[in-house]
Amino acid sequence: MPTQPDTPAKHYQSINFANKFSLFSEQWSQKVIAEMNDYQFKVARLQGDFIWHDHADTDESFIVLEGQLRIDFRDGHVLISQGEMFVVPKGIEHKPYAEHEVKLLLIEPRGVVNTGDEGGDRTSALDVWI
Repeated sequence: MPTQPDTPAKHYQSINFANKFSLFSEQWSQKVIAEMNDYQFKVARLQGDFIWHDHADTDESFIVLEGQLRIDFRDGHVLISQGEMFVVPKGIEHKPYAEHEVKLLLIEPRGVVNTGDEGGDRTSALDVWI
């Protein structure tokens, strides 16, 4: 009976959100914690007002781990509380706002710029892993 070739030992470890959030304190800066296919899982701390922007080519998911996030739209808003999520459809202009700090998990394709085509000082660097 043939034997399997030697393979490197696999390292199985869960991702702890509290640990990941303890590694940074800056606001509106997305940090990659995992990838699945072409999608990245990013954590971020948010507080205050963001900018109006959209993502022409992709939906954007917001999963609130702590706090409450409001996402404004030109014709209304949605409140997302701890343990809830919301998906902003592609091409819809939106502006996140958090009165108090929110800890957030985002799931989006690799290479998505958090400010869309708007740019500015709130643009988070891509592919920053923690």
